[in-house]
Amino acid sequence: MSHPQSRPGVPELETLLLEDFGLVSGQRLPEARLRYRVYGQLSPARDNCVVLFSYYTGTDLSYSPWFGPGRILDPGLHCILAVNHFGNGVSSSPSNTPVTGEFPEVGIADTVRATKQLLEGHGVQRLRLAAGWSLGGMQSLEFAIRYPEAVAAVFASCTAARCAETNQVFLDGLAAALQADPRYATGPHGAAPEAGLDAFGRIYAGWAYSEEFYATGIYRELGYQDLADVLASWGQAHQEHNAHDLMASLRMWRAADLGAGRGGLGPALSSIQAPTVLMPSTTDTYFTLRENQAEAAHLTAGQLRKLDSPLGHIAGRPGIRQQENRQVEACLQNLMTATTI
Repeated sequence: MSHPQSRPGVPELETLLLEDFGLVSGQRLPEARLRYRVYGQLSPARDNCVVLFSYYTGTDLSYSPWFGPGRILDPGLHCILAVNHFGNGVSSSPSNTPVTGEFPEVGIADTVRATKQLLEGHGVQRLRLAAGWSLGGMQSLEFAIRYPEAVAAVFASCTAARCAETNQVFLDGLAAALQADPRYATGPHGAAPEAGLDAFGRIYAGWAYSEEFYATGIYRELGYQDLADVLASWGQAHQEHNAHDLMASLRMWRAADLGAGRGGLGPALSSIQAPTVLMPSTTDTYFTLRENQAEAAHLTAGQLRKLDSPLGHIAGRPGIRQQENRQVEACLQNLMTATTI
């Protein structure tokens, strides 16, 4: 997995082309493109590969705060593969993939299956670690369920193995905001639904953080001046995204149930062989501590490590604040030290 450099420290995007790729929905992508970056090099034994699965509104570049020279995830020691999930605007997505009619329904397992093909093409039979935050954590759990012998350790932060009812209500509100803007109907290459995207971001802000975050003014630590600034900033930030990419990934997230077709979440999670850490934020309102406690009980080699934070779901986002970064780093340190390939 050698690669050219685009600028110091940042590899070029690479692409795996999958002709006529069958999706778990039963639909097909005629030319599926899985895009990724590789940091570091494979060892001669091909036993040092770490996969980081992208999260909602994030890309492969979003995980850069999780690794670096001298860190527990070190490109000098590990081959770190940062993967973009289908629908995120980098891998095959409505905005960059010409299709007839609606963009096909992509599922959590589709990016995982494509990633496994990528790994096999480079002779990687077993990952050192599969990891991710939020939607990325869902994908890391799916990898461990689908390929239990192909991963040595799993880290899933601020996520769950199923999109729960409260989570579905949150996502349905976001979807309604996008679709209420008439320009959404013009499609992924039409006029951007700016009002819908602004509303999408403002709604998201109310779920992403916790009550304490707002009540005690913690938002000022993150550079926001006041509540109005939080809302305006989130609205503006989401206008940078393609609305139909957001919707494709949202639908994938909403439909997520890793126990479907496997006898339920209990049997699915208990099939994971690798040591697995679930790290929920104690104040997350849609991937909840209670869910993770129930899921951890099914893991045969798993543990729950609370991410103590008043930031809500955003607590686990890579690089958001040092207090949370240190907890994530310590958890990864313990997991990687305690496990071997």
